[in-house]
Amino acid sequence: MAFVSQTNSNQMQPTEKLRILVVDDTVVYRKIVSDVLMELPDVEVVGTAYNGKSALMRIKSLQPDLLTLDIEMPEMNGLEVLQHLQQEAPRVGAIMLSTLTQEGGAMTMRALELGAFDFIPKPQSGTMAENKLAVREALAPMIKAFARSRQIRERLGVIPKGAPVFRSVQRAVANVTAPVAKSILGNSAIIAIGVSTGGPSALAKMLPQLPGNLGVPIVIVQHMPPLFTQSLANSLNGKCALEVREAKQGEPLMPNVAYIAPGGKQMKIVAGPDGKARVIKITDDPPLNNCKPSVDYLFHSVADHYVGRATGVIMTGMGSDGTVGLKQMKNNGATIIAQDEASCVVFGMPKEPVESGLADVVAPLDRIAAEIVRTVSFRDRTVSKPKADA
Repeated sequence: MAFVSQTNSNQMQPTEKLRILVVDDTVVYRKIVSDVLMELPDVEVVGTAYNGKSALMRIKSLQPDLLTLDIEMPEMNGLEVLQHLQQEAPRVGAIMLSTLTQEGGAMTMRALELGAFDFIPKPQSGTMAENKLAVREALAPMIKAFARSRQIRERLGVIPKGAPVFRSVQRAVANVTAPVAKSILGNSAIIAIGVSTGGPSALAKMLPQLPGNLGVPIVIVQHMPPLFTQSLANSLNGKCALEVREAKQGEPLMPNVAYIAPGGKQMKIVAGPDGKARVIKITDDPPLNNCKPSVDYLFHSVADHYVGRATGVIMTGMGSDGTVGLKQMKNNGATIIAQDEASCVVFGMPKEPVESGLADVVAPLDRIAAEIVRTVSFRDRTVSKPKADA
């Protein structure tokens, strides 16, 4: 049984331009972002604001659909603006402009938890033309994804509580052998998760629902640049019974630990020196699917080293990174869980796995953790939150 979305995104066309307010305390970035946006189709820059207080006043008069919002501003910063939007203007979206610093990374994680759609890092060097190109390459696909996501969510309306979980009865991928049935009964020895746009907020909701004695390791690729993945790991670790850390080269996989791929690097699983243990390998291999870290890069290695003993989870995000790796995992006996369309910020990465029937389970965000637990054996559990190495 395949589960086919009723969405036909190719036929969805915006009926009016997306109204955007540019908020930044520096003249240079107000100009760069405004110039980029004015070159995009179906976008109207309705104004600019130099800090959060100015932005709140302009939101009332200009009625924007979206803000490009600097995080660090005087008088009222971007986080305070987001808190106001949650209370007073929940339909107004925000894309954050973040500095590539540890403090900027921590503030960005908080912004995403407060409902920001996504973020782009501010270029730290280069000419005006080079910075404009960097902002355009990051911002243009994000604006397109926001517009499409807004249309889909308006069509779907409010996500009902207790949304159904769909489970496949018939395998959609050929040549799947006996280990598949075994894994669905609770034989997975590793959980591999791929996520992108909307991911930090989704992970902050899902991972705390997993028990601290899950009994298996979790490996995660969240599309992010360097520094931000460490901030993400720190934020999630404070919320979860499991330990969450940014992965390091050569460390062995341990149960009850979630390892997040470092931004700007690739992460895969390899055999340890004894041939039995599995360890993390961090590489500087080139991008895959224009992504570094890449979900497919990780999933390929999980498929190779955990035949018939893995669970693959694909969640909200732009693009299709992860689909090829999921197919390999499925052919090697993995159980596949996909986030459903209604609970995704962007129904990109889960789309093909859901519509092709590749996914064994299609679940709303608030049910994914329970579905993960169903795939894991309850044998040989250890205590939760092992101490990190000094």
